[in-house]
Amino acid sequence: MAMEFGVFDHLDRRDAPIGEIYESRLRLIERYDALGFAHFHLAEHHATPLGLAPAPSIFLAAIAQRTRRIRFGPLVYTLPQYDPLRLIEEICMLDHLSGGRFEFGVGRGISPFELAYFGVNHLESPAIYQDALDALMKGLTSDRLNHRGPYFQYFNVPMELRPLQRPHPPLWYGIGTGGNSEWLAANKVSVVSNAPCAVVAPVLARYRDRYQAVNGGALPRMGVARHLYVAETEAEAERIGKPAWESWFANFAKLWRDFGASPVRYPGDFAAARKADAVIVGTPRTVAAEIERQIAAAGVNYFVCRFAYGNLAHADSERSLALFAAEVMGQIAAAAPAAVA
Repeated sequence: MAMEFGVFDHLDRRDAPIGEIYESRLRLIERYDALGFAHFHLAEHHATPLGLAPAPSIFLAAIAQRTRRIRFGPLVYTLPQYDPLRLIEEICMLDHLSGGRFEFGVGRGISPFELAYFGVNHLESPAIYQDALDALMKGLTSDRLNHRGPYFQYFNVPMELRPLQRPHPPLWYGIGTGGNSEWLAANKVSVVSNAPCAVVAPVLARYRDRYQAVNGGALPRMGVARHLYVAETEAEAERIGKPAWESWFANFAKLWRDFGASPVRYPGDFAAARKADAVIVGTPRTVAAEIERQIAAAGVNYFVCRFAYGNLAHADSERSLALFAAEVMGQIAAAAPAAVA
């Protein structure tokens, strides 16, 4: 099948009323839907300008009513910050509200500061995450939830709400330098990475081998996520894209810097970020060539774009999206790697 494209959004702060930012994003998501993007992924962050959707299910419910085809979900729900029973109910509601278009990512949370605000020790978060995930999967696939773990216990809870998609909506996971390939393969989990191509390529190769050993056939979605800005000229793309990246990075880094720490994952310098595969700016021709290079270098069958970030005005994001859809998307989609499941 053709290469699929998705969209990722932190829904970070810019200089505009919050309600206006929400409406701007929803209008863009309507455009993603109309233009044929396969998935929309929403981040979850707390107590930071990086995330204006700290309760992602609320924003996703709005997406369910504003779109018709695009599949969507969190990437990720930070499970140590949830009661699994309530999250099971939210997932079931979203799956029905969307007519079975909901897909959900799970993770333990990358920021120790955000976890601490919820009273979670980041050293304990992997164990809490695993216990929450076990309870979550039991509840989504059973008529009654019975679970006795170290952090969460439920006895004979009736699951009056069941997901529309059976046994449960598709799973996603943000993969970095490792990942539990056994669990990922057993659950046919699709993955997305923010890491440079040279870092993620061997990780995905290991997962690909394990997945095919367990399941055979078509692969799940294996993608990378990148910030994009497309313009008519290279100079215009850099003039708008560079400050947008820098504004986004300031949002990304703020909570870390408030505690005297350095943020992980991304270089703050724009030129360094381009070299690290994190941001792609340029004309449609330049952007297409770079995306094709990264697809080959990382070995992915799914490419995730970020069109709205930092101080980009709505009109800037719309122009970049329009050029991408008209002159980049079809060209790359025609040269697809292996099909996905």
